[in-house]
Amino acid sequence: MAKHGKKYLEAVKVIDSEATYEPAEAVALVKKAATAKFDETVEAAVRLGVDPRKQDQAVRGVVVLPHGTGKTQRVLVFAKGEKAKEAEAAGADFVGDQDMINKIQQGWFEFDVCVATPDMMSEVGKLGRLLGGKGLMPNPKAGTVTFDVTKAVQEIKAGKIEYRLDKAGQIHAPIGKVSFSEEQLNENLQALVEALNRAKPAAAKGIYLKNIAVSSTMGPSARVNAASYR
Repeated sequence: MAKHGKKYLEAVKVIDSEATYEPAEAVALVKKAATAKFDETVEAAVRLGVDPRKQDQAVRGVVVLPHGTGKTQRVLVFAKGEKAKEAEAAGADFVGDQDMINKIQQGWFEFDVCVATPDMMSEVGKLGRLLGGKGLMPNPKAGTVTFDVTKAVQEIKAGKIEYRLDKAGQIHAPIGKVSFSEEQLNENLQALVEALNRAKPAAAKGIYLKNIAVSSTMGPSARVNAASYR
């Protein structure tokens, strides 16, 4: 059985693990229970009523959190010519084509998100193993394979995150930092859940939003009343 430190054990006393809270109360308790010396990330875990083994019940998409994630995303754009200039003007941290591909092949990964124009994907595809294994491969469904590089970069910088169903039928996504106000975290959580509701597969039957919990990096989780979002 895992051993927890004194701070965690004290934090556990703040949140009743058997209770279910309304969203605003759950967020407030998570902030109160966060005792780490750094600005912890607040994450939401949502269990969906879908079968992750079935392709027609896959849930994946993107959402722009109204208050961002609290983390500055380093964006790499694979583009040439005018599109490369557009990406630089939009605020991309790194822009290039074959030079960037060569750099990654040599072990460079100082970025958080990749965007590529469609005409670059034949070359970027050669990085499949390297980027795919880290969840960094550009994908049309995530809006990261596009000629509109300006919009892609600006949305990522503004707080766009990608969510994807895992093998256990859950979605894990950051909704901000402990330093955010309760209102900001609550609005980010609401934006995420609304996006998940919009992404509900037609093949999903029964209760779709089964369980929701929020927690900080080092703290205990608080169960959220999922019915409040249905």
